[in-house]
Amino acid sequence: MSDSPAQSPADTATRVFVSYRELLFSVVYNMLGSIADTEDVLQETWLSWAGRSRHSPMAEIDNPRAYLVRIAVNHALARRAGINRRRETYVGPWLPEPLVTDTAADPPADTADTADRALRAETVSMALLVVLESLTPLERAVFVLHEVFGYAHTEIADILDRRPSAVRQLAHRAREHVHARRPRYQAHPRVQRQATERFVSAALGGDVGALMEVLAPEVTLWTDGGGKARSALRPIHGREKVARTLTGYSSRPPQGLDIQYRSVNGDPSAVIFAGDAPYAVMVMDLTPEGDQISSVYLVTNPDKLSAVRRDEDAAPPDGKPDPGERG
Repeated sequence: MSDSPAQSPADTATRVFVSYRELLFSVVYNMLGSIADTEDVLQETWLSWAGRSRHSPMAEIDNPRAYLVRIAVNHALARRAGINRRRETYVGPWLPEPLVTDTAADPPADTADTADRALRAETVSMALLVVLESLTPLERAVFVLHEVFGYAHTEIADILDRRPSAVRQLAHRAREHVHARRPRYQAHPRVQRQATERFVSAALGGDVGALMEVLAPEVTLWTDGGGKARSALRPIHGREKVARTLTGYSSRPPQGLDIQYRSVNGDPSAVIFAGDAPYAVMVMDLTPEGDQISSVYLVTNPDKLSAVRRDEDAAPPDGKPDPGERG
C-alpha cells in the first residue's frame, strides 16, 4: 500500500484555517456584534493567512492558533471604525445582530459538529453585548479575550502589540465598567424559557394584564428596526409604557406568524417568522429573582435577520404557555 501524497502548502493552510474558523468567528463576533462584519473579517483573515503561507513555510509558525487570532483581532479592530461611522447615522436604538444557533433545547450529544457548535455558542448574551458597545475598541478586545476566552494578559499583549501593564489597565477599566452595568447573574435555561414563553404569549396576544405580571416595574424595551421596520426611536422604560408599546405592536400583526424557541446568543429566546421570512427576534433578560423580565431586546431590522433560518426540528409550543407552570 502506497503512502498518501503529502499535502501542498495551500492544502495545509486551508486545513489549519478551517480547524480554527469557529474560534475566530466567536472572537470577532463578540468584538463587533455583527455577523456580516464578522464574515468579512474572517475573509480578510483568510487572505492574510493564505498570503503568509505562500511566502513562508507553515512549519515556521510555532502556534498557528495564536497567529490566526492575532490576525483576526487586528482586522476586527480596523473594521470597528467603519461600524462606528454607520452607528452615527443609524435610525433608532442599535442592537447587536442576533446569533441564532440551535433550538433552545439541548442539542444531540452525538452530532458530528458538536465541537464547532460549542465554539460558536461561546458568545456573550445580547444584554452583555449591548454593554460592550460602550467600551473602547481596545477595552472590548481585551475584555473578550480575557473574560470570555481566558487569554492571559501577556498573551493579549502579544496579540495587540501592547505592553502587559497597558493590557492590565485596559482589562481593569473594562471589567469595572461592565460589572457596574451588568451584574453577574445568569438565569437557569429552563426558567428563562418559561419566562420567554409567558412573555411572548402575552405580548402577541395583546394581554396587558399578563404582560404587567411578567414585566418588572423598571423594565426597559429596546426595539431595533433600523428605519426599515416598525420600532421606537429610543429605549422605552417602565412597565406600563412597555406593555402599552408591545400590545400596540401586536394589534396589527402580519399573517401567518410562527414562533420558534431557539438559542440566541446563548439564551433561550423567541424567533418569529412570517411565512418563511424572519420577522423578529425577541431576547429577554430576567431579574435576579428570575420571576420577571427586566429587559426586552426586539430586533426587527431585516438586514440584521438575514442570516436567520427556520429550524425544522424546533418543536412548537403546546398551545399558549400556562402562566402558572413552574419547573
